[in-house]
Amino acid sequence: MSDPPRMLRLAGVDIGTLTCRLLIADLSPGGHMVARRSERRILRLGEGVDQTKRLNGAAIDRVLHCLKEWREIINVSSVERVAVVATSAVRDATNRDEFLDRVKRETGFEVEILTGDEEARRTLLGIRSGLPAGVTNLLALDIGGGSTEFVLDRSGQSLVVRSIDIGVVRLCERLLHHDPPTSEEVRQAREWVARETEAAVADMGNYQTATFVGTAGTITSLAAMAQKLPSYEPARIHNYRLQLDTIQELEHTLLIRKKANRTGLPGLEKGREEVIAAGAIIIQTVMETLGISAVLVSDLGLREGVLIELAKRSR
Repeated sequence: MSDPPRMLRLAGVDIGTLTCRLLIADLSPGGHMVARRSERRILRLGEGVDQTKRLNGAAIDRVLHCLKEWREIINVSSVERVAVVATSAVRDATNRDEFLDRVKRETGFEVEILTGDEEARRTLLGIRSGLPAGVTNLLALDIGGGSTEFVLDRSGQSLVVRSIDIGVVRLCERLLHHDPPTSEEVRQAREWVARETEAAVADMGNYQTATFVGTAGTITSLAAMAQKLPSYEPARIHNYRLQLDTIQELEHTLLIRKKANRTGLPGLEKGREEVIAAGAIIIQTVMETLGISAVLVSDLGLREGVLIELAKRSR
């Protein structure tokens, strides 16, 4: 007689273009997840990659310092298996193999570079694990540092994934050169986002009937700002409905301020002062282009999806 399935303690690390995230959690056979430790740090690994196609040394050092700390945390947390993934910045960098070799040598982590499609699929696993009852068909938006993914998931139909090479770091470095951005820079940014959004959904079919769900730092930060939260409260951010007119007001508030004057705005995470304006431009333009008036905010995303996938493979 076989033993019954048991809880698995797993660790996932997401090495993003802007932010690195750690999640240690217990997962039940039924898929229920209980977080034991959760951290995120804005380290900007993708700094300069859009222009140079290379990860720079200082950014690599920042990430490696963080990963070494997290290795120690994982080592004392009774973790059974670990998954480490990297996204747009590492995907695009010509020196990615050097980076992966250093990570392996200095931390022991084996890093999986996710394609845009696989990143979207695992993000969707994370989002799906925490949706309110009654949400079946959804159009998910994941705004990252180097890219943005659109994922249309409808009952009984194949997943449709479109990844565009616009993220908050890439948009800042390519177009938003002044502090605060000039009206001409903002106009060019909106045009670029609108053009890429239209192309992304052109062959998606009837996405209008799906629930629009947003994940990752831009959208969760705007949800925190909309509620003027003094500190990040996942329970108040997760499944919050963020209205387009609120995003428009927040975008205006951000674009009239210099980066230094955004510091301390209620709900804005320290370290996100420069890129939050770019993020607001992206989400606002996407919603206006698609004719969508509200977004359901998910505090769950890629790192939860990484653990769910790891649990499936482990069992």
